[in-house]
Amino acid sequence: MEELTGRSGGSASRAGIVGVYPGSFDPITNGHLDLILRGSRIVDRLVVAVLRNEHKKPLFSVEERVEMLQEVVQAIPSVQVDSFDGLLVDYTARQNATVIFRGIRAISDYEYELQMALMNRRLAPDIETVFMMAGEAYSFISSRIVKEVIRLGGNIGGLVPPSVEARLRQRLLVPEP
Repeated sequence: MEELTGRSGGSASRAGIVGVYPGSFDPITNGHLDLILRGSRIVDRLVVAVLRNEHKKPLFSVEERVEMLQEVVQAIPSVQVDSFDGLLVDYTARQNATVIFRGIRAISDYEYELQMALMNRRLAPDIETVFMMAGEAYSFISSRIVKEVIRLGGNIGGLVPPSVEARLRQRLLVPEP
């Protein structure tokens, strides 16, 4: 991971650029982590922001998701973890950020994300949305699929960080008597 934590090139031309990577991260996957690492090389500070959404029924609380994220990004000094509710563009502005990062795995993701990006642009024209394609090794991974596979007793090794896998096993798998 060491080669991924540093940014190449001079930062003078990008001094002070802040980005926000929002999501539910229930739980964080290696696909999310890949985007965090790549995004952290584009901006000077990247805020990974866990959305507080009372309408969803997440497996992990917001506090647990923030804690898991902090564990897996601690080696990346330019990344901080936070949580938010309300409009993403309002939160982004409060962070003095000018970039929102969104991951795209498939065309279906793009259609939804395009709608959101256009609405965000209408609400806050000074904030840009940057779509990042999922890495090839992670293009099929979603938090929902990871949870379903582990619930059914499947192997999720390599799909989530080891500390997250341990939490998933503890939460979802009942030990045999």
